[in-house]
Amino acid sequence: NWTTVTEFVFKGFTDRLNLQVTLFVVFLLIYVITVVGNLGIIAVVWLNSQLQTPMYFLLSNLSFLDLCYSSAVTPKMLLNLSSERKTISFAGCFTQLYFYTAFVTVECYLLAVMAYDRYVAICNPLCYPVVMSQKVCVSLLAGSYVVGFFNSVVLTGFALQVSFCGPNVIDHFFCDGPPLSKLACSDICLNQMLLLAFGGFSGVTTISVILISYSCILVTILRMGSAPGKRKAFGTCASHLVVVIIFYGTLLFMYLRPTSSYSLGRDKIVSVFYAVVTPVLNPFIYSLRNQEVKRGLKEAVRR
Repeated sequence: NWTTVTEFVFKGFTDRLNLQVTLFVVFLLIYVITVVGNLGIIAVVWLNSQLQTPMYFLLSNLSFLDLCYSSAVTPKMLLNLSSERKTISFAGCFTQLYFYTAFVTVECYLLAVMAYDRYVAICNPLCYPVVMSQKVCVSLLAGSYVVGFFNSVVLTGFALQVSFCGPNVIDHFFCDGPPLSKLACSDICLNQMLLLAFGGFSGVTTISVILISYSCILVTILRMGSAPGKRKAFGTCASHLVVVIIFYGTLLFMYLRPTSSYSLGRDKIVSVFYAVVTPVLNPFIYSLRNQEVKRGLKEAVRR
């Protein structure tokens, strides 16, 4: 293509130095909590024999993905907040875009797998050990990674075919698709169609699995006779539902809408929520709502 740009400059959040310092401290604290919280969930699950079940195996992988896609964005953002010149190389920008897109897509499919796991556990408990065996769990997880990275290869590959001849200032704090496409000086219709096609397919497929799973779960719970059984069933699903609503709500708002409706100022706030804040919320949502995780954490601390 006719690209002449060798690096991009992030506009970031603000030009005011005192506000940049405040944001640096806040985001650094959030990132440290994200790393400690998600590593803590992974450690608790793998060190506690009582948590060696499909549900917690998937939960530990969710924490790993949160850690990965937060790390694809936040360290560079912190570096830019602490430096006068907020730049990223052309190759670095598309590397960030590739890994961020891959990990977010994998998480979409993993959340659908977790919903299916809860469906089997509550609606077909006698078949659960066979249907959600270790081999099946690993296969579903591997399939999520294959689809996620294939999706990212295609979208990032076609994004590299776009020409960037200037300007090179990204009105954002990381290399995301929509703000990057605004700098293109060649036709991006195919890229937008691919984003809608791949994003729409992943969104419709995973959301359909989640909705169908929880519809069946709701029917099963309402048919239960005992109140403690209903509370336990709701308890195992509540954390996952909260994560799904937060994650998909911000993600669908950001990507599955016409380009004409993008507002970069507003979208930066939305991006902060799903790229920085959501990964730090997940460990707290699961640990505060799940008694088994709480017990496992207490045992790990005692050890």
